[in-house]
Amino acid sequence: MLYWVIGLSVYALISTLLWALFSYKARHIKHKLIQYAEAEQQSYQQKADQAMHLNHTFQKFVPRQFVEHIAKQGASLELGHADEDNVAILFCDIRGFTGLSERMKPQELMNFLNSYFIRMNAPIHDNKGFIDKFIGDAIMALFDNPEGNDSDKACDSIRAAIGLRRALYLYNQHRERSGYNSVNIGIGIHFGPVIIGTVGSDDRMDTTVIGDSVNIAQRLESLAPIYDIDIIVSDQLVQTTENAFASRVIDWVRVKGRSEPLKLVEVVEHLDDAEQSQRIARAPAIQQGLDLRISGKLREALDVFKEAKKLSPTDPILKHHIKWTEHLILHGVPENWDGTLQIGAE
Repeated sequence: MLYWVIGLSVYALISTLLWALFSYKARHIKHKLIQYAEAEQQSYQQKADQAMHLNHTFQKFVPRQFVEHIAKQGASLELGHADEDNVAILFCDIRGFTGLSERMKPQELMNFLNSYFIRMNAPIHDNKGFIDKFIGDAIMALFDNPEGNDSDKACDSIRAAIGLRRALYLYNQHRERSGYNSVNIGIGIHFGPVIIGTVGSDDRMDTTVIGDSVNIAQRLESLAPIYDIDIIVSDQLVQTTENAFASRVIDWVRVKGRSEPLKLVEVVEHLDDAEQSQRIARAPAIQQGLDLRISGKLREALDVFKEAKKLSPTDPILKHHIKWTEHLILHGVPENWDGTLQIGAE
């Protein structure tokens, strides 16, 4: 009986020791598993953060919308990819930038450009556009609303242009408070087909947008200071918006690098009510003068422009037409002239 009791006691002791040992090992293994899981989770989080950072960095060089445009076609971002689409193209640059930059030190110039670009970015993105590239002081932006139609894209671009003018107004207030001179910008927009793709070499690739529509938009922007207006667009863009914004036809021109003439339109939606009404009121006279000029009746056209200028002495378009019509009368017109001005054709 004694041996039986001793045996049970020993068995109980050994069982207790084994249970304690197994419990310790189980806790130790559980602790190790928790540590491993936490380390693995931390590693995953670090990799996710790195990927997110890399993605954000990548988007600073390649616009997210550009990648999404390619992706919606079922393609990957690789060298040589090309796709055609209808988009609105906006160019915007600072007037008199060369003279302005010559008065600045290198660091001061970079600070100025970045301060300017930061403010110009929001109106473009807020209206479903994206900046394709910076070209010196110029901005090239595309409007390719993936959920909209052609009219939506065109309207987005004009709303962005109006937003750029408002942003410039606020920026100039800041500059004046800081003791700097105000700056001005010119904006040109066109709507049409472009080729969106990638170009480069095996070790250096860039996204690009090319086509006649891009060239037209750039030419339009270069005309803004010539006509001394804020926003100049093609008639094709206006027709695509279904005349959704206050505007007026201002000229019929042939620009450098293009044989077909362009009908130019000034957007006046952003101007105050009084100035907007004044410019719209002169639209019939401008159209009448253009019709006379195109038909070769230069003196009659000049009379129309001068009479209209009496009603709106500060209208920049009337000043422009009087100057050029007088020039044509004085120097004559080219042979087989079709009534269009040769702007930037030298």
